[in-house]
Amino acid sequence: MKSDRAWLLGLMLPCAAVFLVFFVIPLTRLLLIGGSGELGWAAYSAAFTEPRYLRSMFSTVVLSALVTLTTLVISAIAGVFLARHEFVGRQVLTAMLTLPLAFPGVVIGFMVIMLGGRQGLIPLVTELLVGERLVFAYSMVGLFVGYIYFSIPRTILTVMAAAEKLDPQLVEAARSLGASHWRILRDVLIPGLQPALLAAGAICFATSMGAFGTAFTLATRIDVLPMIIYTEFTLQANIAMAAALSFVLGLLTWAALAFARTLTGNSVAAAA
Repeated sequence: MKSDRAWLLGLMLPCAAVFLVFFVIPLTRLLLIGGSGELGWAAYSAAFTEPRYLRSMFSTVVLSALVTLTTLVISAIAGVFLARHEFVGRQVLTAMLTLPLAFPGVVIGFMVIMLGGRQGLIPLVTELLVGERLVFAYSMVGLFVGYIYFSIPRTILTVMAAAEKLDPQLVEAARSLGASHWRILRDVLIPGLQPALLAAGAICFATSMGAFGTAFTLATRIDVLPMIIYTEFTLQANIAMAAALSFVLGLLTWAALAFARTLTGNSVAAAA
């Protein structure tokens, strides 16, 4: 028994050391720095009461929620189709849909600018059609498009893995009983994919909340929380407030993952 306990302790020590060095110490340090500025510990309440911070937090949450919902709809349709149908070029199409996984946020930001920037494709087309350029890259719409672009590949892979494990006999049984396509979708496919959709949605939401590279590439004045933190840290030299906002942002993303974990058990990855 003692040898088993010693062996178990030996296995736990590396995990405990990693958790202490990479999580406990940095987060504790971040928490203390957040309360060390002119506002003191009131900096944390200022994140929810100061209009500028509250507005950026609201914008970030709404944007992340819209990105998550849109991504889940698109990825669920595409993922189920790819998982349940064999056709020529399926592997190529899957590879193309997951290609953005290799792109950093800065590259995606430049791609959005090429699409909807002042000299982008869509403004040039709209100028030819209606005589006015439709520029959206340097706004929340451009950020929405960029976030969708890098969120879909992760979600499609998760949905495809879950769809491949669904028993096709359940769908066939529902069809034999006269169920319509919408009834099959509502009563068979969505319940079967629900854990995967919740897990992928939570990770998509958390990633969108903290994404910085794409927002920084598009515009430094986009009102999302990562950009506010960057501004406080670099331009305002308000390190304490930047730390407080960073800690609050971390709590919000952790809460989203924790909520999804309670709905799906332990299928949500702890590290988004």
